[in-house]
Amino acid sequence: MVAWLSLLSAGALLLRRRWPEQREWSRKLVHIGAGPVVLIAWAFGVDRLIAVPAAGAVTLLAALNHRVRVLPAIEDVDRHSYGTIAYGASITLLLWWWWPAHPAAVAAGVLVMAFGDGLAGLLGPLISSPSWTVLGERRSLAGTAAMGLASLGVLLGLGLVGGPPAPAPAAIALIALVATGLEQWALLGIDNFTVPLAVAGLWRVLS
Repeated sequence: MVAWLSLLSAGALLLRRRWPEQREWSRKLVHIGAGPVVLIAWAFGVDRLIAVPAAGAVTLLAALNHRVRVLPAIEDVDRHSYGTIAYGASITLLLWWWWPAHPAAVAAGVLVMAFGDGLAGLLGPLISSPSWTVLGERRSLAGTAAMGLASLGVLLGLGLVGGPPAPAPAAIALIALVATGLEQWALLGIDNFTVPLAVAGLWRVLS
């Protein structure tokens, strides 16, 4: 896991140097790439006593980086957001609550945020589509569609490979819809906290 996160950080730095005008790209690389860490931990049976402190340490490092910009490539300096910290905090809480007893629920919350929100942030600005503002944050039809479709795809895939119990397809569609709705409310990056917790909680309840 440490090697994977180190590789992500190096990739983000390279992206920032190669395309310095595309600041969101390096940040989203880390955002999307951090999600599969949960799958790696699941596959290798990483113990709770390792997973929870590791996630907590990464969250503290993200908070420090937000403050002093040691690694500016993983922070978006053009808007005030605590999304990176909230993302780490939500993963830490999910691991604390449900690891390793319910790894599929943890993976559901983390992967929806990683791929759904990550792709929404990348594709939304690139594809011209109708847009609107929610609490000062711009949202677009293209970005919202990317969030919804990616969330649905991730959850359906997890339902197939994660094994029972898993929510029924209709319940999975409901979870994806809730995640897409919560992603609209992104003031200060709060969606990085609410989406993973809501998705994981609904996965547990509806399984």
